[in-house]
Amino acid sequence: MSEPTPDVQRRLYELMVLMKAADDRLSKGISTGEFMCVYWPSRGQEAIAAAMGVALRPDDQLVTTYRGLHDLIGKGVPLEEIYGEMMGRTVGAGRGKGGTMHIANPDKGVMLSTGIVGAGPPVAVGLALAGKRRGLDRVTVVSFGDGATNTGSFHEAANMAALWDLPLVFVCQNNLFAEMTPTSATMKLERVAQRAAGYGMPGVRVDGNDPLAVKAALDEALARARGGAGPTLVECVTFRFRGHYFGDRMPYIPEDQLAEAMAADPVPRFRDHLAAAGVCGADELDRIDTQALATVEDALAAVTGAGSPSIDELDRDVYATPIRYPV
Repeated sequence: MSEPTPDVQRRLYELMVLMKAADDRLSKGISTGEFMCVYWPSRGQEAIAAAMGVALRPDDQLVTTYRGLHDLIGKGVPLEEIYGEMMGRTVGAGRGKGGTMHIANPDKGVMLSTGIVGAGPPVAVGLALAGKRRGLDRVTVVSFGDGATNTGSFHEAANMAALWDLPLVFVCQNNLFAEMTPTSATMKLERVAQRAAGYGMPGVRVDGNDPLAVKAALDEALARARGGAGPTLVECVTFRFRGHYFGDRMPYIPEDQLAEAMAADPVPRFRDHLAAAGVCGADELDRIDTQALATVEDALAAVTGAGSPSIDELDRDVYATPIRYPV
């Protein structure tokens, strides 16, 4: 496939910078005691989510995980809604009642964020099956980590998706650690993508720190799914710069391995590519960086200025008839 247009490459960088800025600001705010929230960092994995954000159509659907800050931004969920949910404020996507692990925005195509490892693929199968039965020109993408591919739910979902030729793309963000355990200690195969062969679907492995490589793989997988040829497993090899959860001291990651990964940070790496290729000048890149920081601060100001859910919210947004308890 040909290289994306300058506008597309610029958009990839805009998304990557915003994802980085959003994660960095959470880290700073929690570290200094400015605010409190729980989150699972995605710093270092921006190239994958940016590529998904550019490759997916607005009506395509996404299922992601608790480590989904970058995925949510890529799919267009306003940062105010993301931060609001993480900090338990009424401006959140679920009015502050779902928390970091449970952010969704169906209007943007984000159907689920799950806190259960491996729980996303079966739900994505259902969404893809619904789209196929309704004759929609829509693809569902499910994003998960390497650890999820060791769960029975992943394998059942992969088998069903392949058997039924569903319009589904499995995106494994392989950051080389399942929580605190390296992939070498959790699977015998060298590549997650090899698992696709067992289900008769293509398995592709790409550099997850190169947004152009990820987008090329996604474009092919999305076209295949949209054309009725079934699912693809795309393994994007990347690295997680911060711990499994914020505050995790990461004693399980060798210092030299972490240093090497951070030296190849995908955000400045792609900035250098854009400059060298003549896609963007230094001034334009600086403006993009500055705008991302401003967007993050604006969202944070709106969230910290909003209230927390009131007691009246307890029985809203539930399916069962509420039971009134004395408070």
